[in-house]
Order: sequence, then structure tokens, then C-alpha cells
Amino acid sequence: MNYSEMMRAQEALIFCCEENAKRAEEEKEKKKGKRLDITINFDMDGTIADLYGVENWLPMLESHIETPYEIAPPLVRLCVLARILNRLQKEGYDLAVLSWLAKGSNEDYDKRVIKAKKKWLKKHLPSVHWDKINIVAHGTPKEKFCNSSRDILFDDEEKNRKSWGGIAFDVNDIVGVLKTL
Repeated sequence: MNYSEMMRAQEALIFCCEENAKRAEEEKEKKKGKRLDITINFDMDGTIADLYGVENWLPMLESHIETPYEIAPPLVRLCVLARILNRLQKEGYDLAVLSWLAKGSNEDYDKRVIKAKKKWLKKHLPSVHWDKINIVAHGTPKEKFCNSSRDILFDDEEKNRKSWGGIAFDVNDIVGVLKTL
């Protein structure tokens, strides 16, 4: 092969690589805007936040003290969870929190609990940008928030999992389940 043939072959190779890179970038852009219409919903108390592990949590809630919601330790390795959730969101999944307010509360306490739960999320999962945060009255049927048979719920309460219209999981292996998506 002479010099000019080598140069033409090299130019063709460069052109081919540039075209492949351009196609890969176009595919990446297509995927970026693609929504899967699947929402992954997380209960908070007893699912990702250990409310029930906070000392005197029940008497505090009954006294309308929201502190247990703020100080509940995480139940999962949140750095791992955040990394997986951010990947899934880039792949087109929507992320949501679906959590109840305290039983027997009032409007003022509800506002403080919502603020405390959002503060917990911001503190423990700062890199996760939730598509929806639904903090609703205690006992609200969670299936009202299921928009598709493919929507996913992680919840420690069996009743909520059974009535969910989509796919529901116990809290035993949140990270393991999410890794399969």
C-alpha cells in the first residue's frame, strides 16, 4: 500500500469513527427524552427511614412532635440507593415518594410533618430529584397513586402491597430489586 492509499484508508477510518460517534450521540439523545411511563414509588416510614427505631417515636407523634421523622436513621445504604435511582431516572423511570402523614393529626402538624419528611429526603438523598413527593393523609389508599400495572411500590405494609395495582415489593431487598431493572 502506498502513502496516498494509506492516507485515504486513514481518512475513511476517521470518517467511519466520526459517523459511529455521531450515531451513538443521536441514540443517546433519543433515550434521554424517552419516558417509560413507569413510576417507582417509595414509602418512607419503615421502608427507607427507620421511624420505628427512634426511641419514643409513638408518644412523640401522639404529642404532635415531628422530630422522629427528621432523625429516623436510614434503613438502606443510601449512597448505593441514590446511585441506582439516578441511573434508573436517566433510563426513563419516574421516581416518587408515597408516604402517609401521622394518624390523628391536624393541619398544622401535617404541615410540619411534610416539612420534616422533605428535610429527611434532602439530607439523606440529596442527589435524587424526585418527580413526585406525595405525603398524604394516614390511611389514604396508596393504589390511588398507581397509574399503570407496571408502576412499582416499595412498602413495609403488606396491606398496601396487596392492594397496589402494579408491582409491589417488601423492603427486604430494595437495592437488589432495583438492580434488576
